[in-house]
Amino acid sequence: MAAPQDVHVRICNQEIVKFDLEVKALIQDIRDCSGPLSALTELNTKVKEKFQQLRYRIQDLEQSAKEQDKESEKQLLLQEVENHKKQMLRKTTKESLAQTSSTITESLMGISRMMSQQVQQSEEAMQTLVNSSRTILDANEEFKSMSGTIQLGRKLITKYNRRELTDKLLIFLALALFLATVLYIVKKRLFPFL
Repeated sequence: MAAPQDVHVRICNQEIVKFDLEVKALIQDIRDCSGPLSALTELNTKVKEKFQQLRYRIQDLEQSAKEQDKESEKQLLLQEVENHKKQMLRKTTKESLAQTSSTITESLMGISRMMSQQVQQSEEAMQTLVNSSRTILDANEEFKSMSGTIQLGRKLITKYNRRELTDKLLIFLALALFLATVLYIVKKRLFPFL
């Protein structure tokens, strides 16, 4: 029957291998991720959690190695711990690259959102200009129409003014003729000898 220390060491090794494979799979998922930023952030968080679990298991294995009775087994386990630490260091570099990639992706998505907002604002400004131009053209057409009406009104007023002058002149002449006739009749009746 295996000693409890050996069983513990074996379990630690198995868990280290398991976490190592999970971290590799998550890093591959990050590389393949083309989805939204939230998916990339979630994968990045999972990688950090697995790395933390991997660190704990390596520390646990290191503690078990130090507790070994046989020096040869102790050295063998410590060498294995060193190998795991070196592998984890290489993976940590991949994790930092994934984090950098995540940050860059987040920045690019932010820039994309800003550009989208600018395009939206430009479209709104363009639509406002089109509506303003249409309003100005409509007002211009209305002013042209009103200008024609005003010119027609001016012509009519000028015509009525001339007619009024003509009417005043005719009334004056008619009044003068009437007065002349009245004077002639009065003269003939009052002064027939003249």
